[in-house]
Amino acid sequence: MPFLDTPIAYRTHNMAHDHDHDESPEQLEVKFEQLSLLESEFEDAESEVIRKAEAIKAPLYKKRTDFVASIPHFWSLVFEQCPPEVENFIQPSDTEVFADCFESFEVSRFEVDDPKGSPRSFSLKFGFSENEYFEDKTLEKKFWYRHTKDWDGLVSEPVKINWKKGKDLTQGLTDAAVKLAEARKKTSDRKKEVTLPEYKDLAKKIETATEASVSFFGLFAFVSGYRWVSAEESEEAVKKDKEQLAKIRAGESIEEEEDEDDDDPQDYQETEVFPGGDEVATIIAEDMWPNALRYFKQQFEDDGEEFDDEDLSELDVDMDEDDESDEEVDIRALVGKGKKDDAPPAKKQRKA
Repeated sequence: MPFLDTPIAYRTHNMAHDHDHDESPEQLEVKFEQLSLLESEFEDAESEVIRKAEAIKAPLYKKRTDFVASIPHFWSLVFEQCPPEVENFIQPSDTEVFADCFESFEVSRFEVDDPKGSPRSFSLKFGFSENEYFEDKTLEKKFWYRHTKDWDGLVSEPVKINWKKGKDLTQGLTDAAVKLAEARKKTSDRKKEVTLPEYKDLAKKIETATEASVSFFGLFAFVSGYRWVSAEESEEAVKKDKEQLAKIRAGESIEEEEDEDDDDPQDYQETEVFPGGDEVATIIAEDMWPNALRYFKQQFEDDGEEFDDEDLSELDVDMDEDDESDEEVDIRALVGKGKKDDAPPAKKQRKA
C-alpha cells in the first residue's frame, strides 16, 4: 500500500511512538507526504527504465526470434527448464501439448508508448501447430498494469480457448471464466457481480476442482490477484494521485478520502481460476523471455554434457547475414547428442 494511502492516524501514531513524540502528528504527516512524492518519482524512473530497455532489446529479440525459428522445439525446451514457480503449474498433460505443438512464443510491452497506459503492461503470445487439443493456432494473454486508490498490479481478461471435444485440460474453467467476464461487462455495478449466475457457476466449478487438476492453460482465465479493475477506474485513480501529488509539491494539505472498497467485503478471489497468475506471468515475461537462450542451453548442461570448441564453432552463426537455407537446424546433432528425431526429451520428474 502506498504511503499516501495509509490511514493518517495509523501513520502518525506509529511514527510518533518510534520518535518518542519528538515531532507532532502534523509534522509526521508532512514527512509521509514527502515520502509519497519520492516514491512516485522512483516509480516514474522505473517506468522510464523499462521503456529504454525495451527500445534497446527490441532488435535483439527480433534477431533471436528469426534464428531460433530454425531450431526444432526451442520454446518447448525453454519451458522444460522453467523455474519452480512456473513448473509447479505445468501438469503432465500440459507437457504433452508443449512437446507436440508448441512452436513460438513472444512477449510484448504493448503499452510502452501509450501515454495513458503503462510500460509494465505486457502480453504473452503462444504459437501452436495443428494439434488434437484446441483449434487455436495463437493464444495471446494480455496483462494490464492498473491502479485503484490503495492497490496497483496486473489484471487480465479471460481468453477463450476453442477446445476440441473432450480435450479441455481446464475442465471447463476457462470457458466459465470467459462467460463471467462477458456478463461483467453488462453491469456497471461491481457489487452486483456476485449475484450473476455466471459468477455462482464459476465459483462452484472452482470449489469442486482439485488443485492438482488446474492446468497451466488455466492461466488464460486469470483476472487479478485483487479484483477486476477497468481502464476507466484506473485512469480515475491515477488522476486523483497526480492531483494529490501536485498539492504536496505546492505545500498544500491533503484530506483522506473514503475508500469504496471498505464497503465491499466480497472476496473476488473465489472466482479466480489461477491464483498467483500475475506472478507466474511476470516470471515468464521478465525472466524466461529475456533469458531464453540460457534456459535452452541449461537443458543440455543438466544432461551432463558440455559444449566443446567444435560444437561452439558450429553454433557461432552470424545472424546478421541472410540464411538462404530452409533446412531446420538439428540442435541435438550440433551439441553431440546424436539424436536425429524431432521429439524433445520427456519432462523430468518433479521433486516432492
